[in-house]
Amino acid sequence: MPGKISTFTVPSGSVRRVSIVFFCIFLLAAGRGHAQTETVLQRGLRLYGEGRYQEALQNLRPYYEEQKDPAVQAEVLYWISLAELGAADYERAFQDMEALEKRGGTRAAEIPYHKGRVCYYLGRYDEGISLLSAFAENLSDSGDPRKSAALYWIGESLYSMGQMEKAKDIFSTITENYPSSAKFEAASYRIALINQKKIETELLALLKWSHEESLKTIEEYQRRERAYDQAIIAYQKRIAEMLRESPSSGAEDARYRQQPSQAQDRGPETGTVPSTSLPGVSPPSPGGGDRNTRLDNIKSQALELQNQLEKSLGIDSGDL
Repeated sequence: MPGKISTFTVPSGSVRRVSIVFFCIFLLAAGRGHAQTETVLQRGLRLYGEGRYQEALQNLRPYYEEQKDPAVQAEVLYWISLAELGAADYERAFQDMEALEKRGGTRAAEIPYHKGRVCYYLGRYDEGISLLSAFAENLSDSGDPRKSAALYWIGESLYSMGQMEKAKDIFSTITENYPSSAKFEAASYRIALINQKKIETELLALLKWSHEESLKTIEEYQRRERAYDQAIIAYQKRIAEMLRESPSSGAEDARYRQQPSQAQDRGPETGTVPSTSLPGVSPPSPGGGDRNTRLDNIKSQALELQNQLEKSLGIDSGDL
């Protein structure tokens, strides 16, 4: 067969256009078909080169079905699969690529690369990484631009899987070892984006920690406030109970308060000196010492209860 197309075609830039031109020359040199058929094919390849993938498929598919030569069919199917990839018809592109891979031929060696790209778009990242890794390993020349292209899509797959550090290592390999690669700028951009995401993640972690610490401080303050309120309520209940336990104290206080006035009333009749004749001195009253002792006991018990509650609640008296 006169002429072969062995150029690896990444569907972008001048390499793709050069491959299309070579393919048209090949068809013209072979002298196959009529001028009208050749025009349909040329139109399909031109539309593909312009990025008008659906229109290209409308020209390429009929031409593929008309061909009888397996070699020509394989070549046309290759461009059909790439047009389907460009048109985001990933499932059909993957099927056509597998069919082309089974046919063999000059394009079969390039199919794993394109299948790896299709797997990336389908979200089948592990399968895509496996295909692209095998393709890159089979390339003998380390400076082959096809290797940097395969590495780039491996990095994109890792990036989509959230494995940022591994993706950064792949992109760094491209920028360090393939400075003239068409993927150099894209890989550099991904590295900058990964670094930015790392900083954002660290800032978010710091903000989360600060927020959690603030919540803990608020919760501790609220806990101590509740403990304080409970201690006050407990003191009030205990004092009320103590007062209820001494019902005679109220009657005795009333009786003691009445005694000075009764003494004044009886003073002129009995000749005794009323209590008012000794300013600042209260007359002795029966049982007064016992009453004062009980009040002192109540106060001491209240203070003891307060200390016990503070110890049980873990409250420092200075906080209250």
